[in-house]
Amino acid sequence: MSFKRGARLDPSQVRDVRGRRGAGMAIGGGLGGLVLLIVVMLLGGDPGDIPPDALGGAPGGQSAVPATDLAAECQTGADANEREDCRIVGFVNSVQAYWSATLQDYEAAPTTLFTGSVATACGNATSAVGPFYCPADQTVYIDLEFFDVLTTQFGAAGGPFAQAYVIAHEYGHHVQNLQGTLTSTGRDEGAEGDAVRVELQADCFAGVWAGNAVATGFLEPLTREDIAQALDAAAAVGDDRIQERIEGRVTPESWTHGSSEQRQEWFTTGLERRTPSACDTFSGGL
Repeated sequence: MSFKRGARLDPSQVRDVRGRRGAGMAIGGGLGGLVLLIVVMLLGGDPGDIPPDALGGAPGGQSAVPATDLAAECQTGADANEREDCRIVGFVNSVQAYWSATLQDYEAAPTTLFTGSVATACGNATSAVGPFYCPADQTVYIDLEFFDVLTTQFGAAGGPFAQAYVIAHEYGHHVQNLQGTLTSTGRDEGAEGDAVRVELQADCFAGVWAGNAVATGFLEPLTREDIAQALDAAAAVGDDRIQERIEGRVTPESWTHGSSEQRQEWFTTGLERRTPSACDTFSGGL
């Protein structure tokens, strides 16, 4: 996967608070409120499934990662091909370009890069939570070290388009928030529950973007390897895969995100149909 070298990036869509002291709080007080609001919107399983130190975040938001100036360093597609943080900028730009052209009255949402911990309008979160979307401030939050955890802890193959899938999934939640889906649906668990249906729709929305990504003007044509990376990432964070790894058994009645097969199936549906109307996960069986 590669970006068009001459594509112009808009780094203003990504906030970089990595390495800043006091950017957030260590895990503890306040996390419970965050979990109540967004646990069903997390890419992976319950935050408790990931060890607090799994991502190597330092207490109090401190980190060895230096602060960067994305505005100066992430200007073109060539930069996105060279640097991971610029690549995230490119993905965010492409995803939002698609939804801006597709969804009437789409409101752009920033992505915040952080290390260790971060304060949000949904509460205080640590890297252990994984990537998430906070509807209260309409912001996507991610510690880039999650992508290492995705491969070392969850067994994903990784790769640039696995990152694209993660970003596009979280922006799928932003679209759901704008459409009222996040507030109008229940949060019941289980393989057919609303929580799973919300997550699978976000996977489908991610696939819809992937199917239209080249048309946004940022990316070169996708390859089979790109799609394979996204599908592998989707499978790695399936409820059944996570439960088997952590608990040694699969309990569909407690699912909140869907099985590996479901997540791959709905991403593929979006990818092939290329329209949000194909992503009705709320009618009929899954």
